[in-house]
Amino acid sequence: MYGGGKVGLMGAVADAALAAGGDVVGVIPQALLERELAHEGLTELHVLGSLHERKALMAELADAFVALPGGFGTLDELMEQLTWSQLGLHAKPVGLLDVEGYWRPLVAFARHATEEGFVREADLASIAIAGDADALLDQLARLEQAERPRPKWAPPAP
Repeated sequence: MYGGGKVGLMGAVADAALAAGGDVVGVIPQALLERELAHEGLTELHVLGSLHERKALMAELADAFVALPGGFGTLDELMEQLTWSQLGLHAKPVGLLDVEGYWRPLVAFARHATEEGFVREADLASIAIAGDADALLDQLARLEQAERPRPKWAPPAP
């Protein structure tokens, strides 16, 4: 599942998944339908009214979240899922495919935020990070099975 475009890195990933016989679901807002050149060969394409609806549906349908190298949109979606995980709004694993160290500066920032007390160590440790897809999938599977820390904003357990 991804944003539904036929161009760029995600378009190439969708094409490869389809060519390998996989099911690919796209989720795109109406306003970006033509701008992002919606992929017409997908197994399923959801067209929604806004980016907020897009992110909500993707979060609902996803089993996990993986960020490939990307720009502001990727960073926005990644941060939202990390925040939702931190707040306990979902317990789905989140991972970074760190191709050629692309995410290294972001990981360094997250470590800095942890050292400064803004991010809990458990929240930082809940992010899977690997340079290749197989290793990342293994880490995501381990995170999926791991006990999640209780969000610090949650009331004490009874």
